[in-house]
Amino acid sequence: MTAVGFLYPGYAAEDDYPVMAGLLGEAVALPVVHTSVGEDAHRIDALLDLGGADRLAEGVWALGQAGVDAVVWACTSGSFVFGWAGAQEQVDRMAAQYGVPATSTSFAFVTAAHAVGVRRVAVAATYPQDVAERFVQFLGEGGIEVLSLSSRGIITATEVGTLGRDEVMDLVVANDHPDAAAVLLPDTALHTVRWVDDLEARVGKPVLTANQVSVWDGLRIAGHMQRYDGVGALFRTDPAAGSGKEGS
Repeated sequence: MTAVGFLYPGYAAEDDYPVMAGLLGEAVALPVVHTSVGEDAHRIDALLDLGGADRLAEGVWALGQAGVDAVVWACTSGSFVFGWAGAQEQVDRMAAQYGVPATSTSFAFVTAAHAVGVRRVAVAATYPQDVAERFVQFLGEGGIEVLSLSSRGIITATEVGTLGRDEVMDLVVANDHPDAAAVLLPDTALHTVRWVDDLEARVGKPVLTANQVSVWDGLRIAGHMQRYDGVGALFRTDPAAGSGKEGS
């Protein structure tokens, strides 16, 4: 069995992970440890605190007991807000602390986009505009061009977690771009994994979502090279196909 541990800040859409585990079958375990949250706010200062070293070390004992093969900081905004170099320092520190390969959702998006062969994307963000623009900058450093950016302006992860299937579908459809090769949904507080295939069928292109890419990249760095149906085009690609800049 391959076990990938997830450090998930607070509570919002963490139930996407057991759903994913069920879809991927008995060969995969996806234990989740909840890290602490100072202030639930998609605001730069709050996100810098959220992704601090002390908070990311809170799962060492629990994930050590679980015997994980890799660890993922399952928070996009709490990684890209540090910039590329700062996000790399995060995962390097996690790898040293946990003793296994590490990545974060921000790096997972870049690696996943390369894996499915896309370089030009649309981003449908739930964040406020200033936070969403940091994600665009991060993607640019990873060789991904953002053709359009939408910002829903939701302040708290708790509120994002209440959005249902129809709202997520509308978010993707309304904010697609005709020249984009994929649509990205960057918030791990957003429920998506049950609906990825439906989202892709609706827009006719890959849709990469935060919890989906987090699981995919965690399995990739753990050496789990199996393909799966039912969770989007990303999981039907070769897990070794990711190229370009990435965390590890």
